Amino acid sequence: MRKVSSFVAAALLVAASLPAYAQQAGKLSTQDYIDIQQLASRYAFLIDTCTNGGNDFADLFTADGEFSVSQAWGTAGGKPTKGRAALVSAAGGDGKGGCRDAKTLMGYGISHISVNHVITPTADGAAGKSYLLAIGVGGDPTTIERQGGYEDVYVKTADGWRFKSRVHVFPDLRNSVQFGPRGRQGGAAAAPAAPPAAK
Repeated sequence: MRKVSSFVAAALLVAASLPAYAQQAGKLSTQDYIDIQQLASRYAFLIDTCTNGGNDFADLFTADGEFSVSQAWGTAGGKPTKGRAALVSAAGGDGKGGCRDAKTLMGYGISHISVNHVITPTADGAAGKSYLLAIGVGGDPTTIERQGGYEDVYVKTADGWRFKSRVHVFPDLRNSVQFGPRGRQGGAAAAPAAPPAAK
C-alpha cells in the first residue's frame, strides 16, 4: 500500500511540474471548443468586411500562419498566403490601414458561411473541417454555392486560439458558378482561376 501511494505521489509531482498545455495534450475544454468556433466565425465575418484595414483578419493567424487553396481534401494547398502583409492584403487591406475598392476584388459581393464545423483535439492543439457556403455568387444576392470547405490546424497562443494553417478545399472548382470557365465574374471565355487567397 505504501509503495502504491509513493508511486501515485510521484506521478502527481511530475504532472504538476508540466506546463498546463502539456498536461492537457489531446484534450479540449468546453471553452476551447467555443473559442475555436468563434475563431472560425470571425474569419467568415472579417474576410467579408475588411475591418481595421485587414489587420483584424491577419490577427486570426499565428505569426507563421498561412492560408492556401487545394482541390482535394487531405492535400496540402499550393502557393500559401503567408506573413502578416500578405494576409492583410488577402482581406482587402491596402497595407496603409485602409481597404481597397471591394468592387476590384475577386469574390466581390460574397458572404461566407462556414457550416458543419467539426473540431478534433490533437497533441499540438486542434484540427478542424467545415463546409463553405457562399451567398451572393456572381453578384446575385439570391445565389448560393457550396465552395468546398476548410481544413484547419489551430494552436493556442498567449492571445488565444489562432489558425496555424487554413486550407480552402475546392474540389469542384471547374464547375463553380463563380470561378469556373463560365463564371459570371469572368465571362463566358474566362479560364478557371483559383479562388482568391483567404477566401
